[in-house]
Amino acid sequence: MDDAAVLKKRGYVMGGNLGEGSYAKVKSAFSERLKFDVAVKIIDRKKAPSDFLERFLPREIEILAKVNHRSIIKTYEIFETSDGKVYIVMELGVQGDLLEFIKTKGAMPEDIARKMFRQLCSAIKYCHDADIVHRDLKCENLLLDKDYHIKLSDFGFSKRLSRDDEGKVIHSKTFCGSAAYAAPEVLQGIPYEPKIYDMWSLGVILYIMVCGSMPYDDSNIRKMLRLQKEHRVHFPKSKNLTLECKDLIYRMLQPDVARGCRGLGERGMEPTIGKGARLKWKRAL
Repeated sequence: MDDAAVLKKRGYVMGGNLGEGSYAKVKSAFSERLKFDVAVKIIDRKKAPSDFLERFLPREIEILAKVNHRSIIKTYEIFETSDGKVYIVMELGVQGDLLEFIKTKGAMPEDIARKMFRQLCSAIKYCHDADIVHRDLKCENLLLDKDYHIKLSDFGFSKRLSRDDEGKVIHSKTFCGSAAYAAPEVLQGIPYEPKIYDMWSLGVILYIMVCGSMPYDDSNIRKMLRLQKEHRVHFPKSKNLTLECKDLIYRMLQPDVARGCRGLGERGMEPTIGKGARLKWKRAL
């Protein structure tokens, strides 16, 4: 039975293609029960690598079934057919993703970026409080609803934290995500604290929001890593960013995990960036 027939049997009318990889694809569909469009991720077990089937897919399904937050894409249904296909029915990001938005509109004014970033931080704090780490935060995985509210998606690299007998987080060794959003310890293959890795990626995302470009050029990983370790962050003068915004990004892109905002990964998303006028950006977190 083809995908359209399978979905029709479950009450969905399959639409167009939203994305496709070697063993998974995402389709739009109309839900006859919900009376609106949804996204359906279809994974073919027969084509997927064993590591994905044994480690990543079970984690993704388990976490998607548990998370429930206004800034996380809703999962409506997960089912599997006898021929080894997994169907994950999710909320549709009708306005596309954040990367498409920035490519079209350019860098955001700080007040708009602050609002969107607050939504994202709320979603990540919810996950971290539940000992869930995303490990693939990037603009492509931030979808926008009809009102342009951020919706965190794609939990393919997510996992629940493991702890030792003393309750300390066991560091991850798996390289996850995209190099452009990866923290220096991840690029170097050093075991890393996943919450702190998420914090670095948030800093990259905020930079892209307000600057309209990447903070580092990932076409040369060696050079990028050197700039990261030297804690060099260039802010285009043409963007006229406030000191408090630049300070927050600078702290989030701190290569020393014991310093800056990233050192607060265990305590939650509450980086201190000063008083007075800086309070507005502090509240974004």
